[in-house]
Amino acid sequence: MSPRDHFPPLDDATTLLEGFRAGTGDPVGAVEECLSRIARLEPTLNAFSARATDALDRAREAAARWKAGAPCGPLDGVPVIIKDNLVSAGLPAAWGNPELGRRVPERDELPVAALRAAGAIVLGKGNTPEFAVEGYTANTTFGVTRNPFDPELTPGGSSGGVVAAVASGMAAAGLGTDGGGSIRRPAGYTGLWGLKPGIGAVRRGGGLAQVLLDFETVGPITRSARDLALFQSVLSGRRAKADPRPLRILAVPVIGDAPCESGIRAAFAASTERLRALGHEVTDGTLPLDLGPLNEVWAQMAEIGLAHLGWRDPAVLDSAAGKYREMAARGAKVDAVTLYEALMRVFALREAVRGLWGFDAVLLPTAAAHPWPAGEVYPQRIEGQPVGPRGHAVYTGWVNAAGLPGLAFPAGLSGGMPVGMQLVGDQGAEPMLLGLAEALDTAR
Repeated sequence: MSPRDHFPPLDDATTLLEGFRAGTGDPVGAVEECLSRIARLEPTLNAFSARATDALDRAREAAARWKAGAPCGPLDGVPVIIKDNLVSAGLPAAWGNPELGRRVPERDELPVAALRAAGAIVLGKGNTPEFAVEGYTANTTFGVTRNPFDPELTPGGSSGGVVAAVASGMAAAGLGTDGGGSIRRPAGYTGLWGLKPGIGAVRRGGGLAQVLLDFETVGPITRSARDLALFQSVLSGRRAKADPRPLRILAVPVIGDAPCESGIRAAFAASTERLRALGHEVTDGTLPLDLGPLNEVWAQMAEIGLAHLGWRDPAVLDSAAGKYREMAARGAKVDAVTLYEALMRVFALREAVRGLWGFDAVLLPTAAAHPWPAGEVYPQRIEGQPVGPRGHAVYTGWVNAAGLPGLAFPAGLSGGMPVGMQLVGDQGAEPMLLGLAEALDTAR
């Protein structure tokens, strides 16, 4: 029996807020429900790397505000989980690292501060692989995080702790980061909605060192499309408006000759029909990009970033697992000309995607493989073909390098496990993507 079977699904945040407003529910009850689920499910799923001790106190304060008709913001009383590479006051931002796990910051970084100002109640931090540079969720400090649909399997990464908590109802929503697919792939593996905003759509500041430059952005992970729009409005300061016009969508089921599981391809085909049924013009095709030059330098970017982290904060790298110290050592050997060439390839990619080739959005799977055993870093084979560490992640990294927004949505089940799809838009297309997501959710 899956941990999901122990409790009925938790209401989404919008439903909770409607109950708070009507007096049929209150934040204390919502937090108590999450804490009950945590007590029962956390020993199996291991989603949290740290737990807040003041959640019930914050819930009582929120309940008093709702009773007085004076909520402090649009998320007042909603229980959330924060990925453990984001700085939040009173809890370590451990990033899967022993040294950082011993440090407790006194302030929130900007996206976390935005959620708190809106009234969200932080339940704790979501586990992540060390330095959030891999596509599963495990580290030597906090252990392995598991998928609520099947605890033998991974929820993906690096936002695995957040999605495991939200999917199992241990939190109503979560805040993650995406530097190469780390929101979109885990959301797809757990039947959730996730948004990787484009560069600049959500302000950063006051956080940990960036090992993935501006490729990594902060975004929400939720149980519904309407929640995704609500949380993004808080994070960005702008409320999304639905685009009622029919959209031109390019549907790309595969990237070059990279393999993709047959169940995912079947869900992709069904998703194209869902979009057509909503009145959109969907064109089947290939991605009009040569990703070879980017792929040649992509792995180096994390290595260079880790080398820089070790230069800035040697104690953190000294305490890290050996493979990350090795990555940093390789990164430290990269010369300035090679780094400059890598950045030039990124800039060329960003010019190549400008205007999105006349389409409003591109539809792709979130991942090429179904979830694999939880303690393994990546699947060794996809559709019988041997693949490397990024074989499952071929659909996502280019979106980060290009700086574009990408929205993950549930696309059904395959073999009992969730399958996710993503819609990628041009710069500034977050409102359009969120409106399209709400239409998909309503139709579903």
